[in-house]
Amino acid sequence: MELLIFLIIGALAGFAAGLFGVGGGTIIVPLLFIVFTQMGYDADTIMHLALGTSLATIIVTSISSLMAHNKKGGVMWPVFKNLAPGLALGCFLGAGIAGQISGLYLQLIVGVFLLWVAYRMFSAGKSQPASSSHSVSDADTVLPSKHNQLAAGGVIGVASAIFGIGGGSLTVPYLTRYNVVMQKAVGTSAACGLPIAIAGALGFIFFGMQQQVDVPNTIGFVHIYAFLGIASMSFFTAKVGAKVAHMLSPPLLKKCFSVLLFVVGIYFLYKGLV
Repeated sequence: MELLIFLIIGALAGFAAGLFGVGGGTIIVPLLFIVFTQMGYDADTIMHLALGTSLATIIVTSISSLMAHNKKGGVMWPVFKNLAPGLALGCFLGAGIAGQISGLYLQLIVGVFLLWVAYRMFSAGKSQPASSSHSVSDADTVLPSKHNQLAAGGVIGVASAIFGIGGGSLTVPYLTRYNVVMQKAVGTSAACGLPIAIAGALGFIFFGMQQQVDVPNTIGFVHIYAFLGIASMSFFTAKVGAKVAHMLSPPLLKKCFSVLLFVVGIYFLYKGLV
């Protein structure tokens, strides 16, 4: 039954990853939180396990998603090269920071963050150009300098580890802020999820092992069975989500994305305050 649940979570998360470029973490984290709670794990380690396992599965999800987006010409590789070093370093350090925060505070932090991003994305959806014909070079000219992109990657990386969401919730708004069309922002975000996920997963494993987590079938803050079940299914459904993303208009994508984040944010605040 547990494996079936993990497979279902993987199917939903993979589709969301391909559709929104979020790595699927916005689906994985709350669902794993529910499952781990029902399994009777220690309350103060449940959120950390959900975040660490989420980032580990995003390694597989992001590979599938970025391959699908790259076929559509949706990945801005020069931007990815500027962001990637900061993303990786920031995410590893962020895992260490998350390990020092209590599970309750992590829930509240994630909830508030998702509500803020949902509001920003819904508002931005009203003004996003409908055309997806911008070339990579045109989009690149409106972005900040390489050094500023590197610094932005570091900030996104730290936040990604704390929120366990692959960085899409920050990378997509960051790119669309500089008038990058939504499809290219989503595709580039999917690529950026890979260095985030690798560094974040290693960080949660390393810092989790330092704390000697007493939960079966885990390495640090990564649940092995959950990782295998979710990763195996999400690899396939991420491709479906990516195809759907290129069939929808940018404003509609933004509004769907914001509604998803709003619902998840409310859930975490409710669980943290009640």
